[in-house]
Amino acid sequence: MKIAENVIFVGAMPKAAATPGKSISLGSYSAFVPAPLPPELNWTPRLIGALSDADRLVGRLAGEGGRLPNPHILIRPFVRREAVLSSKIEGTQATLGELLAAEAGATVDRSPDDLREVSNYVVALEHGTSRLKKLPICVRLTRELHEKLMTGVRGHPADPGQFRKIQNWIGQPGSTIATASYIPPPPGEVEPCLAAWEQFLHESRLPPLVTIALAHYQFEAIHPFLDGNGRVGRLLITLFLIERQILPTPLLYLSAFFEASRRDYYDGLRGVSERGAWNDWLEYFLLGVGRMSEDALNRATRINRLLAEWQKKASGESSSNPLRVVELLGANPFITTKGAADKLGIAFTTAQRAIERLEQTRIVKQVGAAKRDRVYCATALLEILEEPARLK
Repeated sequence: MKIAENVIFVGAMPKAAATPGKSISLGSYSAFVPAPLPPELNWTPRLIGALSDADRLVGRLAGEGGRLPNPHILIRPFVRREAVLSSKIEGTQATLGELLAAEAGATVDRSPDDLREVSNYVVALEHGTSRLKKLPICVRLTRELHEKLMTGVRGHPADPGQFRKIQNWIGQPGSTIATASYIPPPPGEVEPCLAAWEQFLHESRLPPLVTIALAHYQFEAIHPFLDGNGRVGRLLITLFLIERQILPTPLLYLSAFFEASRRDYYDGLRGVSERGAWNDWLEYFLLGVGRMSEDALNRATRINRLLAEWQKKASGESSSNPLRVVELLGANPFITTKGAADKLGIAFTTAQRAIERLEQTRIVKQVGAAKRDRVYCATALLEILEEPARLK
């Protein structure tokens, strides 16, 4: 059966804006197909100023962040913080503390399904970062990310790594396609839309931050998978910044900004689809880049300062093991004696003495009341990681 296509220009377009897409009538509902990128942008002083600020701040993060004493150590907890916040937007309830404690070997009171979803995000991001050495951001990589992200998750089958074969929609919990707030392209339009999306990424001559802001909207508008579209879309932002060498390491993430301003995020995406409000979306996205660049640098600087203070305290010991344990805390503020012994290649009793020394100097404290398999935490470090993002 041939689908009748009824092209509708969405909203009254200002002269400088491009049509955001077309609406395809599919009987009882209409699906939106975004127009190929790039749109015709209206380079207002406000937009130029937002881009200038974002470029300056992300450049500062790249420069100063790269000069921090332990940038490689900080990547691990920052990646996990992003995994938790990106998953939280989709309704997963696991906290950063729970994820880090579970990775350290502790037993946590949280659904294994929630922890699996967050852990999958970490796996997907690390996979993507590794693949960028051989593969640019493209449709193939997007499918690989989705496969890593959705393998083994709860709920209805998400067809890991496969584009949807049925119509999906976005709306409030319990909504139907008739009451949906947004209906993305029908299945037959997904791959052509993504091919154009990939071509734009490879050929765009726009400033990189504008390119990824436009590409992020487009990916979410296409919504190519049954589930996990938001998480894949946010993964791609971080990977793009690394691919274009805007950042040397994955220190900047926007999920914290999107989560803290969730209504503005969805309003921005919807504003483009409904009325071609590209400038509103770009200004919002660029504001997020600037705010999260400042936040990441501030957080990383304080963590390094804290680790330096602890290293001074631990370096006066007759044994170097307390100092070595402090280095482990930079990657995960939770630690167990067995975990420390395994990572450092020392005896269990030797690791226990080192941790007890850090406990005496109040660098770590035991969490829980277990007599065996004790778990310790550097709470001052965890508090920095768990602080809400500052939007002002």
